[in-house]
Amino acid sequence: MELQDKSDKEIITMVGKWIIIGIVGLIFLFGTFYTIPAGSRGVLTTFGKPSMDAKGEGLHMKFPLIQGVVKMQVQTMKYEAELTAASKDLQDVKTKIAINYHLLPSEVPKIYQEIGKDYSDKLIYPLEQETNKASTSLFTAEELVTKREIVKETMKNTLAEKLRPRGIIVEEISIINFAFGDVFTQAIEQKVTSTQLMLKAEKDLERIKIEKQQIITKAEAEAEALRLQKMQINSELIQLRQIEMQSKAIDKWNGVMPLATSGMPFLDLSQFTTKQGVAAK
Repeated sequence: MELQDKSDKEIITMVGKWIIIGIVGLIFLFGTFYTIPAGSRGVLTTFGKPSMDAKGEGLHMKFPLIQGVVKMQVQTMKYEAELTAASKDLQDVKTKIAINYHLLPSEVPKIYQEIGKDYSDKLIYPLEQETNKASTSLFTAEELVTKREIVKETMKNTLAEKLRPRGIIVEEISIINFAFGDVFTQAIEQKVTSTQLMLKAEKDLERIKIEKQQIITKAEAEAEALRLQKMQINSELIQLRQIEMQSKAIDKWNGVMPLATSGMPFLDLSQFTTKQGVAAK
């Protein structure tokens, strides 16, 4: 019995060893291969020390338990922040800015080594705040609104110059919003409204001038046409018109002489004709 028990224990021990060896083998097997997804780069570390050779997309090998892989995205990413600054005329300004950027693939190991994976908070935000203050101070509060595109380009160029040496490429900057104090905001809105009304008044005045000139031109044309008509009138034309009017009047006459005209009575010649006829008889 003792020999049998000893034999069973040895078998169990051996099976256990093989199970452990199998598990370790699987760990080594699966730990040896790793993949880098599309739009990312890998940083291979050996006992925590990063390799400066960025690993591209696809399947790669490493030594299990000795080496590790840190994956970092190199596609376009977006970072938003709310910043504060003072304008050229010393107005407090709150600005919300969105940045589109990407990491230079070849610089990923350096970024990880010098800054880490949280580079957006450690690097982008401080430089963005610094850039915002420098750019905002170049413009008055009113100009920040009326020259928004120029302000944006100024910020973009300045921030791009600061981040590119660190391996980060600024693609675009969007100024989402400028926020001022209530009183100043109302003053700007009133001034913008006044400017718009003034431009509208100038356009209306120009339209009125054009319409006036059109009326004058039309009147001058009509006067010229009337003058030409008057030049064509002469005594012969007047006589011809009188003849035409008399002819029309004769065409309309019914053969009966009127009894009066212009307040003077006409003599009824028929009565005299009848009486003379009776007397002659």
